[in-house]
Amino acid sequence: MSLADLPPVLEMIIWGAIATAAMTGLMQGAQGLGLSRLSIPFMVGAIFSGDRRVATVVGFAVYFIGGWIFAFVYFLILASLDLLNWWAGGLVGLLHGLLLLVAALPLFPLIHPRMTSDFDAPVARPVLEPPGFLGLHYGGGTPATMLLAQGVYGVLIGGLHQVSRLL
Repeated sequence: MSLADLPPVLEMIIWGAIATAAMTGLMQGAQGLGLSRLSIPFMVGAIFSGDRRVATVVGFAVYFIGGWIFAFVYFLILASLDLLNWWAGGLVGLLHGLLLLVAALPLFPLIHPRMTSDFDAPVARPVLEPPGFLGLHYGGGTPATMLLAQGVYGVLIGGLHQVSRLL
């Protein structure tokens, strides 16, 4: 693979934004429907601010920028494997979602200044609940919605590239 195999930067930016918006919409929709209480943008924003409103806005900004960065990583992975297509993107998205559920979410209590862990004693100030293994502390639907959202993100990254080649 060479950098010449990658789509143009402007297309990667646009597809990354579309995929990030779709993934975020699915996760926030799942929250609105009561399938999961997990809001990663809010969780990330609460690292920077204890004010709920500010944390929500900052979290969405950081989350969206992260979605773009991960889009470039997806493009690099898929192009290096010569598999820049919808199904390989979906598979990478599912693996990414599984990694988030199994490894990243359980680490949040160790680095988040406003989140308690399963091992902390009760505190008098408001803190975020730890997500737990597979994010199950935020609802039984959390793993499925996270995997669905990450899978759709990957499908869009690979699939939109396929669509653009057809046009």
